[in-house]
This record gives sequence, C-alpha cells and structure tokens, in this order.
Amino acid sequence: MLEKPKTNYRWVVVALLFFATTINYLDRQVIGLLKPTLEKQFHWTETDYSDIVMAFSAAYAIGLLLFGNFIDKIGTKIGYTISLIIWGFAAIMHAAVNSTLGFGAVRAVLGIGEAGNFPAAIKSVAEWFPKKQRALAAGIFNSGANIGAVVAPIMVPWILGIYGWKMAFIITGAVGFIWLIFWLLFYEVPSKHKKINAEEYEYIHSDKEETEVVPDGVKVKWIKLFSLPQTWTFIAGKLLCDPVWYFFLFWLPSYFSSTFNLDLKKPSLPLVIVYTATTIGSIGGGYLSSYFISRGWPVYKARKTAMFIFALCVIPITAARFATDIWQAVALISLAAAAHQAWSANMLTTASDMFPKRAVSSVVGIGGMAGSVGGIVFPLFIGFVLDAAKKAGNITTGYNIIFIICGCAYMVAWIIMHLLTPKMTTAKV
Repeated sequence: MLEKPKTNYRWVVVALLFFATTINYLDRQVIGLLKPTLEKQFHWTETDYSDIVMAFSAAYAIGLLLFGNFIDKIGTKIGYTISLIIWGFAAIMHAAVNSTLGFGAVRAVLGIGEAGNFPAAIKSVAEWFPKKQRALAAGIFNSGANIGAVVAPIMVPWILGIYGWKMAFIITGAVGFIWLIFWLLFYEVPSKHKKINAEEYEYIHSDKEETEVVPDGVKVKWIKLFSLPQTWTFIAGKLLCDPVWYFFLFWLPSYFSSTFNLDLKKPSLPLVIVYTATTIGSIGGGYLSSYFISRGWPVYKARKTAMFIFALCVIPITAARFATDIWQAVALISLAAAAHQAWSANMLTTASDMFPKRAVSSVVGIGGMAGSVGGIVFPLFIGFVLDAAKKAGNITTGYNIIFIICGCAYMVAWIIMHLLTPKMTTAKV
C-alpha cells in the first residue's frame, strides 16, 4: 500500500487569515477615502479628523490588550469569531451616524473589534507552522492588509459615486460576515482537525521542544510578561513603527489630494500602486528571513538582518519633500510602505520566536497596544502640524516634517530591539 503524501492544510489556514486581514483593513480604510466628502458634509477640520482617528486608535489599543489575553484563554476559533462580529457590526453602523461625535463612537467600537485580528492570526500561525515557515506565513496573511488597501481606493469611490457614502460603509462591513461562514466551517487547531495527517502534524510540531517551555495546563499571567526584556523588544518595535502605518492608511489619500490635486472621487492609481507595493513587501519580507533560516542561519540572525535591511529601505522617504510630481512621491512612499510591511511580517513573527505558543496572543496584544498608543499620539501630532501648515498657507511643509519622522523610526526601533535582546532568546515565563 502506498503511503499517503503529507497534507498541506496549513496553507488553507493562511488563506483564511489572509482574507480576514484583507477585510479588516478594507473596513479600516473606508473613512480615509471618504474624508474629503465627510469633511464637507460635517465641516471637519484636520483636528476633528485626527480626533476620530484617535478614538479608533485608543479603542484599538484597549482591544488589543483585552483580546490578546482573551484569545489565549478561549482559543483562536471563538476569539476570531467574536472579533469579526463586533467589527463588522461597527463598520455597518457608520452609515447610521450623523455627527462628528457619532463617528468617533462607531470608530471606537470598530477599533475594539478589529483588535482581535492580529492576536488571533499570529497565534494561528504559531499553532500551524514551525518557526522556519512562520515569517513567510505571516507575510502572506499580513499582505491582506495591503490588498484591502488596494481594493478600497477602487471599490469605495465606485460605491460613493453610485450609491453614496453610507452604502460604502454598509457594503464593506457586510463582507466580513461572509468570511465568518468559511472560518467556522474550515478552521480548527491541528490537534482537532480532521483534514491533516500525521506527517503534517509532525512537521508543524517539528520544533516543539524548542518552543514549548511552559508545561501543559500552566497558564501564563500576562502581567508577568512585562518583566521580560523579550516583551519590551516587541513593544519597542510596535510602538515606534505602527504609527507610520497609521499615517499611510489614514493620511496618504489626503496627502495626494492636497499636494498633487488627486481626485478621490475616482479610482486612485497612485494609491493602488503604493498598496500593491506593500503586498510585495509583506510576502517578500517574510520570504527573506525564511530563506536565511533555510540557509542555516540562526533564527535571531535571520530576523534581525532582514529587519535591518527593511529599516534602511524606509529612510529614502525623507526625500519626499523634494518630489516635484506625484509619481516621484509615489515611488518614494511605495518603497517605504513596502519596507514597513516587510518589517511587520518579521516583527509579528518575533513574538512566536521568543515566547511559547500559549503566550503568543497575549504578547501580540501587549505589543499591539503599544503600537496603538503610538497611533493615538502620532495622529494628534499630525493634526497639529497639518493645521499649522494650512494656516501658514503651505500644507506640504507639514507633510515634509512627518515624512522625516517616518524615515527615522525604523532604524531607531531596530537599535533598541537589538540592545534589549541581542540573540532573541526564548523567554522563560
């Protein structure tokens, strides 16, 4: 009798995570594309819009802390389900509000719900993949953030032009409930799944002795995680770099509109190019460190070398101030945004590199909360700088200041991370 070949169901899991992340960012991106329309209807200033972004960021930070620990306790399948229901409902409810305060409120609920995506996704990758494939798997599902950002500039203006801004929120919000059906039908942890055979199960757990440092049945108290340098390594990387991605998501449409007169009521090719580049960066970034590992490099050396390269690639965005046409700006921003997603694919994987599986979601939640705290402070700074630049009659000057900060953030983060954990040793919780 011929032996059955090893199954590869783990890639089906990655596909589910990819589509969830795509929907997550599609719902998140809608308000940025509708900003010019909503500004006119509700008479928003840049500071008003910053306050709405801050409401999302603050709730997202709290949600990450709560969902991280919650998912470690109840598991990825139920945790992801609850997360999607909350954020899908909140996305649709944007169509029912008619004030700036109302938008702030529904954005806060959206932030809480969307916070479950990354803790659940990274924990799922840790459950389904050995270390040598985790960065690639994370890069693939993380590229869903970019696909969502690519789809949104095409889909949202089309819906806006035909049905109005309210339907843009309703249609994009409803998509998540379709995904939920597939999640409930096809996902389960490897030990309970009927679609994988013994060969794939053994491959998934091929580095079990290295990662399972906590005996079965012992719960990790997330508060104790704050005493570990590995936790602060993850916090530093997220705190300094996540706010840059918030800027790319929520202000790039407005930047191209105000600086180069891009019409956001039509499908936006510059935005499509930028977010397509991030897809390449996400998958390529995950592949690069996995390639280094396959060549025999230690995991920590592979991750850090890859992340150093990506930090260098962000620096040229500081030259955006010299761009004389939109395509020069698109090229510089595309490189930086792609490098961010390549960085992020590896950054997310460091949590599962340094912590046992049962603590991964909690650590991702803590680090994600730190990133969202940065996402609260940075939008406030952006709003202040851009309003001041508007009053001075040159908003481009405000964006130039922001690009300089973005260009330096990753190298500073890399240095801090390296000083905290030179060899990224496994945490003993």
